Amino acid sequence: MSPGATTNGEAAVPESQDIGIVETPKVSEPWTVEKVLDTIRTGKPAEGSSSPVPYFHMLERLKTTKREGWRRFGINRGESIADHMYRMSLMSMLAPPSLASRLDLHKCMKMCLIHDMAESLVGDITPVDGVAKPEKSRREATTMDYITKSLLGNIYGGKSTAGEDIRAIWQEYEDSETLESIYVHDIDKVELLLQMVEYEGRGQQQGGAQDKKLDLGEFAYVATKIVLPETKEWAAKLLEEREELWGRQQHIHGEEGSKGGVQAEHTQAQDTYYSKE
Repeated sequence: MSPGATTNGEAAVPESQDIGIVETPKVSEPWTVEKVLDTIRTGKPAEGSSSPVPYFHMLERLKTTKREGWRRFGINRGESIADHMYRMSLMSMLAPPSLASRLDLHKCMKMCLIHDMAESLVGDITPVDGVAKPEKSRREATTMDYITKSLLGNIYGGKSTAGEDIRAIWQEYEDSETLESIYVHDIDKVELLLQMVEYEGRGQQQGGAQDKKLDLGEFAYVATKIVLPETKEWAAKLLEEREELWGRQQHIHGEEGSKGGVQAEHTQAQDTYYSKE
């Protein structure tokens, strides 16, 4: 099929002009929330409103902003940030009994839906994007301050604590000290492994030469960062599925780092990205 064509012969809309996709713009350094807000084609959301509607509009960006890691492999119309968080929330409900009895699952579901909210303006920063971890954290924290204070701080005449509650849950996830936050961090990684195996599976079904099969093995690295025994079992099951999928065909083993075929500098970037410091 020629570029820009669809199966029915009609010209496809270029991705840059597709109103269903939101691109997070590159802005000049130092990065600020205001610089990103200035790029929103529909205009900045109203700040200090007594209505939560401006916040509702901001959430649309999570629905339409794609997860960047897959795009490097040509999956341009893959999952959005909201897609990722939605499945995480449903997964969190399925904690094994040995773990569920120790968790506030209601908080976990909220945390799943909140933890990447800052990406509505920051975008999905991946380990290979060259953004230092302290800078990534600064951008996300200032974005959460903007969302929870400027957009939610005065709703219902300032009588709602929703903004403060969202900010606190996000910070708990970032600090990664409570059992709930550790569990959600693990789910974040298991959900990535799920998507990796699913994309590869569809890539295998499309056939093609061995050297053209979709190999997303570098993402398997996250399995090494999963903490809880219960979620480690989920990850192990997914890696087993992946081995069955590939069979005897050569493929990358990200869970083995550079020994598994991942470039050493890439593994180092992943180590830094997923460190708690």
